[in-house]
Amino acid sequence: MEKLTLDDIKEYLETKYIGRNIIYLDTTTSTNDIIKEMAEKGAQEGLIVVAEEQTKGRGRMGRRWITGKGKALAVSILLKPDIKPDICQAITSLIGLSAVKAIRKATNYDIMIKWPNDLVLNNKKLGGILTEMTMEGMKVKYIIIGLGLNINQEVFDGDIKNIAVSLKSFSGKKFDRRIILSEILNYFETDYENFKKYGLEYFLEDIKKYSIIFGKEISVIDGNKIINGKVVDIDKEGVLILKTLDGELRKIISGDVIMEGLYNIHTNKI
Repeated sequence: MEKLTLDDIKEYLETKYIGRNIIYLDTTTSTNDIIKEMAEKGAQEGLIVVAEEQTKGRGRMGRRWITGKGKALAVSILLKPDIKPDICQAITSLIGLSAVKAIRKATNYDIMIKWPNDLVLNNKKLGGILTEMTMEGMKVKYIIIGLGLNINQEVFDGDIKNIAVSLKSFSGKKFDRRIILSEILNYFETDYENFKKYGLEYFLEDIKKYSIIFGKEISVIDGNKIINGKVVDIDKEGVLILKTLDGELRKIISGDVIMEGLYNIHTNKI
């Protein structure tokens, strides 16, 4: 099993500061929890925490994220951007784009983004993103990005076996996690620097190009509400613009997206 320490990945790493300080753990509760503790102690931007196994890994809305020991990638990144709080949600779209470009480069597979935070391969879930923000007064104190990625798992158990995929289960090939992690960090540092200068608008063309739901009919579940419509745009804050069945344009800030054929879902219009 390849390790993911700085010594192990530095030959592939081209960053100046992201990933140049790595906490590498065999087992932990959640990499987001560990990096939050370090952030509160004054850790510098660019710190990453990597774990071989998470016992309490989580995705959006508190869902559990299972990390196959030595086979998946579970990483958290600490950011301290001087940006307005209302654009922080755009960081999720940014890391999603960086990860898609990186994995496509490493594998040549058609990885796509399912808004707001999933990575998709062959209409199944390859990975997920959890972004958490901490404020100090009216300012952003820090942002934590958690990324979970299925790489060399061969089988999936329980409820996820019909919706999840790994690079290996898709291709039959084993992949070097050091290369995947390094490529993601390389792309993300460049994208992050451009984001701070130009905002998400700079990336919207690529975000739409790699969006598996752009231009498609979807349903969005937001709490007790279900909204049906066609995705017609993604704005500069990463918000989804939906044209509903009655022709109204609706801004969708959050919610679970359901689309026919994605994650083996078959609908009769929800």
